Amino acid sequence: MTDALGPQLRLAPGPVDLTAVPTDATPGHDGDKEQAQAELARLGVDLADLQERLFAESRSGGTRAVLLVLQGMDTSGKGGVIRQTIGLVDPQGVHITAFKAPTEEERAHDFLWRIRRALPAPGRIGVFDRSHYEDVLIARVRGLAEPEVVEARYDQINAFEAEVAAAGTRLVKVMLHVGPQTQKERLLERLDRPDKHWKFNPGDIDERQRWSEYRRAYEIALERTSTEVAPWHVVPADRKWYRNLAVARLLHEALLDLDPRWPVADFDVAEQRRRLETEDPIA
Repeated sequence: MTDALGPQLRLAPGPVDLTAVPTDATPGHDGDKEQAQAELARLGVDLADLQERLFAESRSGGTRAVLLVLQGMDTSGKGGVIRQTIGLVDPQGVHITAFKAPTEEERAHDFLWRIRRALPAPGRIGVFDRSHYEDVLIARVRGLAEPEVVEARYDQINAFEAEVAAAGTRLVKVMLHVGPQTQKERLLERLDRPDKHWKFNPGDIDERQRWSEYRRAYEIALERTSTEVAPWHVVPADRKWYRNLAVARLLHEALLDLDPRWPVADFDVAEQRRRLETEDPIA
């Protein structure tokens, strides 16, 4: 593994122009698909160890957690990342939430209410498949909220994420950056394969017609909500194998930085060993 990937993918302060970010690039990886897959497999061993240490830490009073926020256009690969990357660690230590259109109960509360309820418990890795950002993306493009309401939400999101970070949760925010041609190819594949029809929604084509509007909504959201405690990372997503490896590396770097430790035993290890060796109920 080479230099840390986070700084290479992290957004710089200032205006965001997604058209200037190649969707088929592979920052931080000079190899091919096979090499990336081999690296991902190797990384999985360390990810599983770090995740277990984080979980064990919480059993002795630790309060830290990790939250991976995945956003991206349709077909960008949020589900693929969850299967190929998050699937590398023990599922008992992971909490995945896929946010759909809000229910009647959720609409009766402020937009962050359902997000707070889904935050990971100490020791867990939480994963948001879509998130509170839908309320400044779809809401902006589709006019589901008044412009002044959407405008206020950027600051509300920043305050919320600062609160979450201060409570001990490391946020890893990833925008999966897929190109329009790749999206078209992936949608056509869903139509060509009967086993993929269940993933196709005719509404995806309607949303695709508003590509430039969504891109602009993303650019505004990324610029307004990439902060020191919760920066955005833009991951080129045309190449699935790179996308999966990149997210794994970002997650790995976050866990390494947290450096979770195995809890110190609160009992006399030598004494318990003596008991186990001498007090045999079978004898």
